[in-house]
Amino acid sequence: MTTRLKGFTVALEHDIREDDAEAIKSAIESLRHVLAVKPIASDFGDWINRTRIRRELTEKLWDALKEVEK
Repeated sequence: MTTRLKGFTVALEHDIREDDAEAIKSAIESLRHVLAVKPIASDFGDWINRTRIRRELTEKLWDALKEVEK
């Protein structure tokens, strides 16, 4: 039996202005079988998560470079 899909989630490469995203939204809406497209605004929680992830990756990179020096 084939799995039925009810939708997709699309992630943008980076936050973009609402008016700049209109072309992307319109393109998705123009595809067959698309019922609705709802933009999701970024908020402070997104910024906090990105900052924490960036810090964790920086620490891991420094740790890896320290290992190479040994």
